[in-house]
Formats: sequence, structure tokens, C-alpha cells
Amino acid sequence: MTKYQRKVLLSTSAGIALENMDIMFLAFSLSSMIATFNISGTQAGLIATITNLGMLVGGIFFGLMADKYGRVKVFSQTVILFSIASLLMYFASNIYLVYLFRFIAGIGAGGEYGACMSLISESFSKKQIGRASSVAAIGAQVGAALAAILAAVIIPLFGWKMLYVIGVLPVLMVLFIRKGLKEPEAFEETKETGKKTKLSHLFQTKQLAWQTTGLSLMVTVQIAGYFGLMNWLPSIMQAQLGLSVSGSSLWMISTILGMSLGMMTFGIIMDKVGPTLAFGLFLICSSLSVFLLVLAHSQWSLVAAAVVVGYFINGMYGGYGAIISSLYPTEIRATANNFIMNLGRAVGGFSSIVIGFLMDHYSLTAVILFLSGIYLISLVVLMTLSGVRDLKTSLQQ
Repeated sequence: MTKYQRKVLLSTSAGIALENMDIMFLAFSLSSMIATFNISGTQAGLIATITNLGMLVGGIFFGLMADKYGRVKVFSQTVILFSIASLLMYFASNIYLVYLFRFIAGIGAGGEYGACMSLISESFSKKQIGRASSVAAIGAQVGAALAAILAAVIIPLFGWKMLYVIGVLPVLMVLFIRKGLKEPEAFEETKETGKKTKLSHLFQTKQLAWQTTGLSLMVTVQIAGYFGLMNWLPSIMQAQLGLSVSGSSLWMISTILGMSLGMMTFGIIMDKVGPTLAFGLFLICSSLSVFLLVLAHSQWSLVAAAVVVGYFINGMYGGYGAIISSLYPTEIRATANNFIMNLGRAVGGFSSIVIGFLMDHYSLTAVILFLSGIYLISLVVLMTLSGVRDLKTSLQQ
């Protein structure tokens, strides 16, 4: 990598880490919010739903803006937006203000992803995109770890609202972004041609419409498996072994390690063999590996199983930014990244409800069969995407 490429990767990784840190604050402060505002579980659950809807709105709007005005500009603006929205949480006096502020935070967080992935794809060669996007995606795991550490230190001493005050610190990163980064040449060339950016371009032909729909379905499965499993894993462990690791530093470190190794490995594999084979391998292994959670019969074997599961189910995450950026032209690239990823996030986030229903009315085996099945569905969708199959040759040029 050149010095400038390292700066791009550092900036985008840090941006994704800080954005996910802010989003993950909710997981660690939700019980405190319930007590503070005396709200029901349904009202509390709406916070995450509203945040996801904000991410979808922000993804579409800022994706179009990034394709029209520039990746670096929008990257900076989205960081400022979700940082300010985080600070406003300190002043939330009722649940309705929480809904409003988290919706605004979602708009900023949802808009950042497309700008970051477009900036990476236009700053690295095609042979490097898989590894570069995977490294940037690891930032999300770092952000989750930061959220856990900060929550453990700040909430007991200062309360949950102070946790969100920390979320304003990413604004300082904007100074670094604006000073060190410039708009990619590919974007500047497209801007000079005067090509217009429209959301309808993602569905311009039948093949393109199915490509956008198919990738959205695959991302939905990706998010559904990740959040569904992570949100319910403590309950799954309790049902299986009569113990819980919620709040366990060992569990957090092991899980993040497995996911991060998966991302790094996936990026290398995809750059070598192409996205169809790489995604196909990880989807099959994801479908099979979730059964390890049923077979484990001790705390350590379950921790080891979860590392393997995390390796496969989240290893693919960074690859989506690479293939979306490669499949869509410069003038619609950021919009495509944001629309596909945030639509998948909004729909996939409902997996927690499905898994909760299966846990209540059926069994752990039913949950595992559900998770295994959705990865096979994603595999079937993958095999129908001709554009993804053709990427192997173009990425190796």
C-alpha cells in the first residue's frame, strides 16, 4: 500500500468503528433506559427498529449525495451528524426524544458506509479491494469492543446518558479526514461527464434489478444471522448448559477474534479465487457450523464453537462492499452500497423477533435449523447472480 492508501484505510476503518460503537451503545444502555423512562419492552425494542429505518433513509439520501458531491465530503458530514445526534441523547427527557435522536443518528450512520466503501474501491486496485474492504469492516468489531469497554466503565459511575456524550468525539476525526483525504480521480472524472445519479439506476434493466434485489437478500441473511445469533446467544447458552456469558470479557474477546480473523481470511480468499467461490464456501460453512452450538456440552467447547461460527457468519461482511463497489459504476456506487446494505440491515434486524418466537414455541434445534436454512437460501441466490460470477476475471486484472 502507498502512504495515501494507508490513510484511506485508517480513516474509513476508524469511521466504521466509531459509527458501530455509537450504534452498539444501545445494546449496553437499553436496560437503563427502560428503568429511566419506565417503558415497556415493546417501546424499548422500537428504538433499534427506528434506528434501522433512519439508516435506510440516510443510506439512500447520503448515497445519492456522495455520488453527486463527493465521497470525502459526505464521509465528513455523516460523521458529524451521528456524533451530534449521540450528544443530544444526553438531553433526552422522554422516550419520544430518544426515538427522534436515534433516528437522526441512524441517518448519519447509514450514510457513512457507502462513502467509505466507494472511497476504498476507488483508491485501491481491483486486486486489493477484497482485502481492503475486509480490513475496514473489522473496524465494526473494534467499535463493538470499545462500546462494551466504555459502557462497563461509564454507566456504573456516571449513568447511561454520559455514555452517549462520548459519542461526540468522532467529530474530531473529521479534521483528519478533511486534511488528509481527497476525492478519488474516478469520481472527479465521472463528475466532469455530468452523469446524473438516480436511485432508479439500480433497477434499470431486468438483470440489474435482480442483481440489486439478490444482493439485498444476501445482505439480509448476513445481518439476520449476525444479529439474531448475537442477540440470543446468551439465552441459547443458558438453554444448552444452564449458564450465561453475557458480560463475559472472555466471550467478547473470543467472538471478536473469530469474526475479525474471518474477515481477514475472506478478503484474501476472495481476491484469489473470486467472490462466487469465496461466498459459496463461507455460506456452506456457515450453514453447517451453526450446528456446533447444539453439539457443545461445556462452556469452553461452546466458546470455541462460537468462535468458529463467528469466523464464517461474519467473515463475509467485508466482502459485500467489495463486490457492490465492483458491480456498480462510479456514478451510482455509493448509492448502491448504502441502499443494499441498509435495506438488508432494516429487514434482517427482524430476525431477533423470529428467533425469539422459535425459542418460545419450539426449541434450540428449530433456531439452528432456521439459521442454517437462511444461509442455504443465500447460496441459491448467489448462484443466480451472473454479474458476481463474472467478477473473478475483472478483479484479477
